[in-house]
Amino acid sequence: MSEDSLFKAADEEIRHGAPLAHRMRPAGLEEFVGQQEILASGSALRRAIEADQLPSMIFFGPPGTGKTTLARIIARKTSSNFHQASAVSSGVADLRRIFAEAEDQLGFYGRGTILFVDEIHRFSKAQQDALLPVVESGVVTLIGATTENPYFEVTGPLISRCELFEFLPLSEADIETVLGRALKDKERGLGSLGLKLDKPGLTAIAGSSGGDARAALIILETAAQLMPEGKKGAIPLEVVEEAIHRKPVFYQKGGDLHYDAISAFIKSMRGSDPDAATYWLAIMIAGGEDPRFIARRMVIFASEDVGNADPQALMVATSVASAVEFVGLPECRLNLAQGATYLALAPKSNASLKAISSAMRDVEEDGTRRPPRHLRDSHYPGAKKMGHGEGYKYPHNYPDAAVKQEYFPPGMNKKDYYFPEKRGFEKELARKLKKLKGE
Repeated sequence: MSEDSLFKAADEEIRHGAPLAHRMRPAGLEEFVGQQEILASGSALRRAIEADQLPSMIFFGPPGTGKTTLARIIARKTSSNFHQASAVSSGVADLRRIFAEAEDQLGFYGRGTILFVDEIHRFSKAQQDALLPVVESGVVTLIGATTENPYFEVTGPLISRCELFEFLPLSEADIETVLGRALKDKERGLGSLGLKLDKPGLTAIAGSSGGDARAALIILETAAQLMPEGKKGAIPLEVVEEAIHRKPVFYQKGGDLHYDAISAFIKSMRGSDPDAATYWLAIMIAGGEDPRFIARRMVIFASEDVGNADPQALMVATSVASAVEFVGLPECRLNLAQGATYLALAPKSNASLKAISSAMRDVEEDGTRRPPRHLRDSHYPGAKKMGHGEGYKYPHNYPDAAVKQEYFPPGMNKKDYYFPEKRGFEKELARKLKKLKGE
């Protein structure tokens, strides 16, 4: 989409009754709300925009934080040729046409080209690779926007050629500013309706929007539509709350909230908070997350964070994973909740994680060693002739099945990897290990 097309589309939104969130898009930096850390007066990004000397960059962050809006503001301010490409519908051939035009603009008129790619994470590797030479040569200045973490979804070579700017959720004060403007603006907003929000209503919308200006404006517009026709004045709190309940859940599988929610879920269980774990589980289920993904993470958690402090935890987690496959949604949310609350309240130990991490580190540093001959496989023909199994002490022939013999590779000193925590069942294992070592 060219610069002129972009502006015409914005004007059409205003004239033809587009949703409030679209109509209230800021037209300039003076209207932009939020992102003070990267857009404060004198900041590198603001100076670059005002001087029209932009580097290639990627804006990333949750929906409704201003990524596309800022790109539109740049389109209005820049003297460069501006193109917008859709990561969903634009192919490599479309990109090459833009690149050819960009080379002509630069060669004949000395005019640069800015290419804005919304949802750049949806570009395939081939499409992202096609951007590399023109970005590196300066023929095109790229502005990519994504709700994903670029380190997961954008190729390393492209990231290395771009400045990264993280857009954070708007503060409640920022959201209240956005709502106030929408209520007063008679041309683009709801100013002609004579409506307003009292402090409780503002706070309720700001608190429920999750820092997403678009979500806040959707709630406001819904609340206005719920008001009796011609009714002016403050929108009652109960109307605001009804509008909030109609708000959709903003969650994208594979998006930042996907990673952040599962992180919060794991950390809540690790911190032994079953209520918070249940809340984050509900966020993921409501957002359409694959329950098998959640169950897999619970199985990992059972060994990584609970371990032998409660050996039952792994059985519970694998049972949950099996139940999820067998039952499916919506009922399997019960299995997930049962497992999450059990894991949250289980005693915690990461001794197994530390043990395998330490052992893996030694293997990576020292390389692979062969076992001592008495531990090698002696069941195939010819093995005994090579001394395999010779001198091996069979533990079941000894009291407690504990036999002192060399279990580490020849030339390697015995090393302690497993240090049981003094929590839960692992306290018993710690006592047994101490006895076996003769301590």
